[in-house]
Amino acid sequence: METLIAVSVGLGLAAAAGMRVFLPLFVLGLAGSSGVVPLAPGWEWVASSAALIGLGTAMALEIAAYYVPWVDQALDVVATPAAVIAGMIATASVLIDVPPLLKWAVVIVGGGGVAGLTQGMSVLTRLKSTTLTGGMANPVVSTGEWVGALVVAAMAVLLPFIGLALSALLLVYLVRRARRIRRASPRPTMSPS
Repeated sequence: METLIAVSVGLGLAAAAGMRVFLPLFVLGLAGSSGVVPLAPGWEWVASSAALIGLGTAMALEIAAYYVPWVDQALDVVATPAAVIAGMIATASVLIDVPPLLKWAVVIVGGGGVAGLTQGMSVLTRLKSTTLTGGMANPVVSTGEWVGALVVAAMAVLLPFIGLALSALLLVYLVRRARRIRRASPRPTMSPS
């Protein structure tokens, strides 16, 4: 049962990392330092004072940068691989007493995959927002992303199974939204030469 809870925590945090890279790691560090979430051996550094200061600063800078027009698009290029790595770190740091093969399969496929899917949907949403509104709606998208990341991360830590279910619902919503946006966008027509 403890392993299932740890997997739920890790995957929930990974989903949140797809929306904001540093916020779920900061939440994990706070939860680890307060004893709410036990950290795997070798990953205790996430809860250290230095890590909390660094992650908190990076989180604040990341959230603020997404409100700067066009910087948000540039950040998505860097944030996509960073989100996958953050999802993997979050997942690996909570998996205790799991056989190595299973642990790294869950970390890479589960944590990295969930973070990558969530980040991909965020990028598509922002791209469409930029295309349709010239970037004017991007602050609304940014606010939704960081609030969503906070809610999902908090739920993953405090109520892991609900957090995992919330993460799954979020992914389903984002995939459906991306499909709707894709269908609604005008298709380029080829003119006869």
